Amino acid sequence: MNRYVVDASVVIKWFLPEIHSEAALRLCPPRYRLHVPALMTLEVGNVLAKRIRRGELTRAEGDVVLKELKHLPLQRHTDDRLFPAAYQLALDTQRSLYDCLYLALAEAVDSVMVTADRKFYSSLTGGAYGRRVLWVEDLPQLE
Repeated sequence: MNRYVVDASVVIKWFLPEIHSEAALRLCPPRYRLHVPALMTLEVGNVLAKRIRRGELTRAEGDVVLKELKHLPLQRHTDDRLFPAAYQLALDTQRSLYDCLYLALAEAVDSVMVTADRKFYSSLTGGAYGRRVLWVEDLPQLE
């Protein structure tokens, strides 16, 4: 598979060194065609704002990340198109609507969602939607 849906927990690791960053970097464009809902930008911005408030990141560093994020070759999808399916998935899985936007996108583009959100991943594995999620560390190694 050369296309994936990536959630904000993976995207942020492309910019900020943290656990699973090395695995997340295996997905950096342009090797793969990556899809994201529009919400991803808000989620990454929220992580940056939290890090800035905690003093873990400067405003200038956060601005650089947002600027670089805007230029990544990601296939962005409008949230309103995904909302009806995401809403149903949130009810079916008892997970957040935000997380289910990514899952709905994976279904819409017939792909797999890659996440570093252990709680979300664990809640879906073994269930009806388990085939649509992939743990970030389970990505294939680059040759």
